[in-house]
Amino acid sequence: MEITGAGRLEVRITPLDVGKRVSIRRLVDPSEGAGTFTDVVGVLTSWDESGVLVITRRTGQVVRVPETSLVAGKTVPAAPARRRGPAADFAELTRVASRAWRPVESERLGEWELRAASGFTRRANSALALGDPGVPLDEALDRVRSWYAERSLPAYVQAATGAAGTQEALCAALEERGWTREVSADVRIGALAPVADLDADRDRVTLSRTAGGPGGGWLRRYQRASGEPAPHMLRVLESGPSVWFASVAAESGDGSGDGSGSGDDGTPVAIGRCVVDGRWAGFMAVEVDPARRRRGLARAVMAALAGRALEEGASAAWLQVEKENTAAGALYAGMGFTTHHSYHHYRGPRD
Repeated sequence: MEITGAGRLEVRITPLDVGKRVSIRRLVDPSEGAGTFTDVVGVLTSWDESGVLVITRRTGQVVRVPETSLVAGKTVPAAPARRRGPAADFAELTRVASRAWRPVESERLGEWELRAASGFTRRANSALALGDPGVPLDEALDRVRSWYAERSLPAYVQAATGAAGTQEALCAALEERGWTREVSADVRIGALAPVADLDADRDRVTLSRTAGGPGGGWLRRYQRASGEPAPHMLRVLESGPSVWFASVAAESGDGSGDGSGSGDDGTPVAIGRCVVDGRWAGFMAVEVDPARRRRGLARAVMAALAGRALEEGASAAWLQVEKENTAAGALYAGMGFTTHHSYHHYRGPRD
């Protein structure tokens, strides 16, 4: 906060600072007595004629602040680059993640990519809004809604916040137009070698090039596959520059003792997926039988996949964790992964 020589807080931002990162202090609920002060740090995405500021935090949360409640404010430098992990550019990471989870059908809208895969995951059924759509935003969003309506799918736009070059202004514009943020996830990065060096029983892990390998066991463990896997699901799962699937078979004496029989039919007790793309190795679908968690199986899967990725020349790792999945977040933090940015899926207004 800016403080003058007389000790007074001062507002030093104007509508000309839209698009910059700011830090403001505001008075909340001044009508209820003295009120309280709160601070907001984020990108100033708009300051309209009615005197309302819109600030988008790195988490994607949009905060609306009446200028009459401002007590202090200033522009601040962009968030410093993290010291841990590899150097990473937002656009590079986003393109790498997109190549690791390809849709069945796609179409360009300027630099945006419209993606569809019969509804299998939002990532494969959303418009990746990276760059310029080549038309005004309202027209672009109309085209997005029409494209997905033709396929009997809800319209989603994927956009990001929290790093240099991310899309706070687009996120705020989507919310202003009635698009609803449904799911947010952190994109985390880390060095690959420490993951391969984890103290884990890698000998239990079998690696395969296909998800529908012998017996289809990997797919039986995968929580998003219910019933017989459809061809479009396999096309997404097996897409990417160099894809590996990890499985851990049940062993005698490895039962949970709860009578569930998990693993008795050949279903793995743990699985994972990794896509190697140049220097990057992306980890997805790491899942463990709930009755066998906290036994190091996820660490074994990650270590085995990381070892193979190192052999293929990768040196950096990335993964995505939904914000509500605190258990997975803690696991990956212990492996050295730190948050680079967050991405969000916005659903279009329902007619």
